[in-house]
Amino acid sequence: MIDPQHDGSAKHPSAPGAAPEHHEVIVLGAGFAGIGAAIMLRKAGIDFVVLEKALSVGGVWRENTYPDCACDVPSAFYCYSFAPNPAWSHLFAKQPEIRRYAEDTVAQAGIRDSIRFGHELRAARWNTGSALWELDTSTGPYTARFIIVATGPMHEPVIPALPGLESFTGERFHSAAWDDAVDLRGKRVAVIGTGASAIQFVPAIQPLAASLTVFQRSAPWVLPKLDARITPRWQQRFARFPVLQSALRGLLSVQFELLNGSLKRPRARRRLQGSALRNIHRSVRDPLLRARLTPDFDIGCKRILQSNSWYPALAQANVTLTCDVKEIRGNTLIAGDGSAHEADVIIFGTGFQVSEPPIAKRITGLSGRPLAELWGGSPQAYLGTTVPDCPNCFFTLGPNLYAFSSAFVMIESQVAYILGALRHAREHDLRSMRPHQQVVADYNQDLQAALDTSVFNTGGCSSYFIDRNGRNSTNWPWSIRELRRRLRRFDAAAYEAEAQP
Repeated sequence: MIDPQHDGSAKHPSAPGAAPEHHEVIVLGAGFAGIGAAIMLRKAGIDFVVLEKALSVGGVWRENTYPDCACDVPSAFYCYSFAPNPAWSHLFAKQPEIRRYAEDTVAQAGIRDSIRFGHELRAARWNTGSALWELDTSTGPYTARFIIVATGPMHEPVIPALPGLESFTGERFHSAAWDDAVDLRGKRVAVIGTGASAIQFVPAIQPLAASLTVFQRSAPWVLPKLDARITPRWQQRFARFPVLQSALRGLLSVQFELLNGSLKRPRARRRLQGSALRNIHRSVRDPLLRARLTPDFDIGCKRILQSNSWYPALAQANVTLTCDVKEIRGNTLIAGDGSAHEADVIIFGTGFQVSEPPIAKRITGLSGRPLAELWGGSPQAYLGTTVPDCPNCFFTLGPNLYAFSSAFVMIESQVAYILGALRHAREHDLRSMRPHQQVVADYNQDLQAALDTSVFNTGGCSSYFIDRNGRNSTNWPWSIRELRRRLRRFDAAAYEAEAQP
């Protein structure tokens, strides 16, 4: 399976007109999924290279630098099981520390020389004749037997198409592309969106702004964030006795499994909602503001958020909470209730293209049509990992693989499954493999049937879990244990394989 003529030692693509550089496996993206895949491929002795469009690793944790950006999964659980970090400074790590963990892990694993920075994928096409993926990148052509698409679901920020937006003369930017050059002190700031990013940066910028208007489409459920500083003494203990951190990780795994299960039980959801309601009442005395901040849907229907500072910030005198934006007239934003709000700066906290991954526009398989066109706005795959139209292609964190757990659980499970597929191809001298169409259809039928009765679909909200066709193409409906079980071994019987001639 591994081509001895291509050991991954070349550091630059071929000159124009020269033969494409070839690798057994090409990984697209150097976020945590791509890094994890690279480490495990290196351990397996498989020839690979990682193509990364940016100039450093980290993915979403490289791009998002907004004030107070942090993880909402505890640090001990938000890392690779094979690369624990005993030096986390908080129970919930902040962005600079998470990005540093990515850099340190790459250095310690010795994979930096296998990452090509500044290499953006323009197109990937499957060549049936050669059974190779042909990749056109910003720096030249590549070919690969297999590709692993590790570009992540939170990749391309969404800017809403608001009428009159171009008439706004002030500064404007998305939270995922924070503009540090814009001084918010003494400014009239408008924030559009009240999702996971906004509840972190709004409390951080509230003291700076002369006025802060927050435009809310629907109130999120926000639980208290049980954060605390990890003292140097505990960091030393974790470093000296790794079993302590491993035990903590195990406890957190159980906790998240229980949370995932509680969303299936109305009584347990009511208990969670009670905690979230108490979080509102602790900080907000104004009954009208409380009413605006109280969601009208079941907890879990949208992403559950955590914060201790969100509600206190919204209760400050310089903050106005209003409904969603209807239009923009110059430097005045008109809310859905007709109220007008002047602003010097607009910050979009409006999320990402989760259900329509942009990378799908650049991948063309057997049909000769871009994957995005085949999906038609409703991505679906087998185990969130493979699709029938794309032989020898694997996705990480793909369709319907979002669960209330650590992304690292999904990443490690998927990469282990992918390595199993690569070993199977080597042992059986396979030219290509792809999931049977009927297997994919049956799996997705079962998955959607399970989602039909879930809080994600029936909780009474509008969320990014549901795609533009009204289908849930995001959530995993079963337990984390079931996810791990299904990805534990590569199930060759589910695949259509072509042997080498």
